[in-house]
This record gives sequence, structure tokens and C-alpha cells, in this order.
Amino acid sequence: MGLKSVLCAQIEVKANKDVFHDVFTHKPHHISTMCPLHIQGCELIDGVFGTVGSKLFWTYNLAEGKKKISKQIIEGIDEGKKVITFKEFEGDLVDKYDNWKATLHIEQKGEIDLVCWTMEYERPNENAPELTNLLDFIIGMTKAIDDHHVKMN
Repeated sequence: MGLKSVLCAQIEVKANKDVFHDVFTHKPHHISTMCPLHIQGCELIDGVFGTVGSKLFWTYNLAEGKKKISKQIIEGIDEGKKVITFKEFEGDLVDKYDNWKATLHIEQKGEIDLVCWTMEYERPNENAPELTNLLDFIIGMTKAIDDHHVKMN
């Protein structure tokens, strides 16, 4: 059993907060058009978009410019609370880290809309770095999606 890690980020958004839940739940294959520098593609491997148990195949570039892949299963969706959880079952992350999962949820604090990401994973040992570069990537991707939707409106 590895060293458990949790990284979180809250990003204030200008676009309608419900867009983020809808896009990641029902239209993840559109994300590459919203932030092509981050996400190059999302394909449905199995199931139906927007349903628990569906499997997705992502291609993306981290800051160092290396193409990465991630095959994920949608572990949970709560439409009322605007929450979706993805768990990687194959790809660059689980080659080095165990039990990687990411949860997206939407919060509102007063007049401020927040897109909140939580990553949970296990590092094999103390020498394995925390995934702060991936968290930075997710923050950048979220801001790019927000900018895309602000420009559309």
C-alpha cells in the first residue's frame, strides 16, 4: 500500500457554472475544441456518455509537451450536487501511481461560482513526486474552458 495523497483546487469561473458539470458528464468529447492545448481528444470506449460505468479514452499534453493517455471509468455522477468522479484504470498515471481518481464538483459561495477538483492517489514511496504538475494542468484546462464559454456568450 502506497502513501495516500490528496490535492485540491478551487477555480473561480465567469461562465455559467453548470456548463462544467454538463461538459464533463455529457460532452467530454467536445473538450478538445475548448482547450486544444491541454486536451487532444476524448473517445467513448464503452457505455454511454453521462452514465456511471462508462469508459473514456483521453489524450492530453502536460506542460513538458509529452503526449499522455488516460483510460478512465466514470465511478459516480450526482446530477443534483453537480459531482462527477473519474478513476483511471489504464494509462500514464496508473503506471506510476495507484488508485488515481479525480472528482469535479461545483460550488457557489455567495455570488462566486467555483469549479472544484479533488485528486486522490497513492504514491509508491516518498521519492515519487506529488502530482502538482497535473493539478496545475487541470487548473489551466478549467480556465481555458471557462474562457471559451465566456467568449461564446
